[in-house]
Amino acid sequence: MTTGNDSAFPISDELWQRGRALIPTGTQTLSKAPNQFVGGVTPKYLKRGEGSHVWDVDGNEYIDYPMALGPILLGYNYPPVIEAVTKQIKEGTTFTLMHPLEVEVAELMRELVPSCDMVRFGKNGADATSAAVRAARAYTGRENVAYCGYHGCQDWYAVVTPRNIGIPKYLASLMHAFEYNKIESLEKVFVENPGKIAAVIMEVPGIEPAINPETGMNFLQEVAELASKNGAVFILDEIVTGFRFSIGGAQQKYDVMPDLSCFGKGMANGFPISAVVGKKEFMKEFDEVFFSMTYSGDTIGLSAAKATLTELIEKPVIDYIWKTGARLHAGVNKLAEELEVPFRFGGQPVRGHYVIEAGDEDQVLTVKSLFLQETVKRGILFGGPVFISYSHSEGDIDKTINVVGEAFKVIKKALASGDPDAFIEGEKPSVVFRQRK
Repeated sequence: MTTGNDSAFPISDELWQRGRALIPTGTQTLSKAPNQFVGGVTPKYLKRGEGSHVWDVDGNEYIDYPMALGPILLGYNYPPVIEAVTKQIKEGTTFTLMHPLEVEVAELMRELVPSCDMVRFGKNGADATSAAVRAARAYTGRENVAYCGYHGCQDWYAVVTPRNIGIPKYLASLMHAFEYNKIESLEKVFVENPGKIAAVIMEVPGIEPAINPETGMNFLQEVAELASKNGAVFILDEIVTGFRFSIGGAQQKYDVMPDLSCFGKGMANGFPISAVVGKKEFMKEFDEVFFSMTYSGDTIGLSAAKATLTELIEKPVIDYIWKTGARLHAGVNKLAEELEVPFRFGGQPVRGHYVIEAGDEDQVLTVKSLFLQETVKRGILFGGPVFISYSHSEGDIDKTINVVGEAFKVIKKALASGDPDAFIEGEKPSVVFRQRK
């Protein structure tokens, strides 16, 4: 392995040295840290964005696909959203009393989300999922939770991750994992914990829900039915899928009616806001459940959400990102097949991920590292998830496919050499959920 030369990003590197001395881990968001990318060939700080493009602090331009980990649904600096927010800033950002936008955005949510009778707002996805679980516990009088997927950094969920230091360990005894597309794994949770499960919370990981050939029901529908049968509240975590899989989220696309749902990310095109929505009988628990924050009704997030949701109603955003994402996936996967490279895009066109079948875990990481390295060197910024925005143009997709083809040629050559690590010009990325030493 060769050592990367960080002088390619002098301003980024200087900021990183300053930041590491002041900020634990050096970052506010673990998935944005330098160790999630190939060190030495990837910038550490971005300064601005326009449409689907971003510029780092050293002036280099990239086509962006993580899109800030998903919130940028329409595009950076998207005029209708920026105009709405700018106008609202001049009128005020937060007040002594409530603001009309709280009602207006709640009405939009009710119009768009099938399961929405009532709404409460937060700022982060973890706010929403934690509030939903708290409401479910209040409604049922139970404490245990069945979960599938990732649901944020709050204690109730974070206790089951490797980053659980500082969290009371007994909370782990209340958590019970089940597997996506395996209904028997959830059935087992209920059998082993009779009358104890308050909530079943899950996200849709980008894989189509399996269809039960006997019932014709999809996995999400089966989960909802099983939760109801056992007196548990069914919570659908739509932080990622909401307003991306369809205008009404994964619940609309897959025809399932959750009791409570959680939204965030794309609902305000990058401005911080989240929401818990659901059926009135469950949402009424918030009359007593403690869920109150100074900034949950701030007008910046609400004005951005109103503008974003209005764009979704008035323009073919959802159709566009599905078609554009499908073209990207098809182009990349065709090249992978032609060049016989063990790498492809999986998941959904609007929210893709990498499928790397290259052998053991270390070899998979090597292939991923080479992919990230060779694409960023050519002006394409990939990371973990692959998100498509309304601003990704045909030209963006064409360039990306061409660049991926060049990256695949390097990967093919590296694998054929017998020493693929020698082709890595910096440090391989690591994982967020590493065990504490």
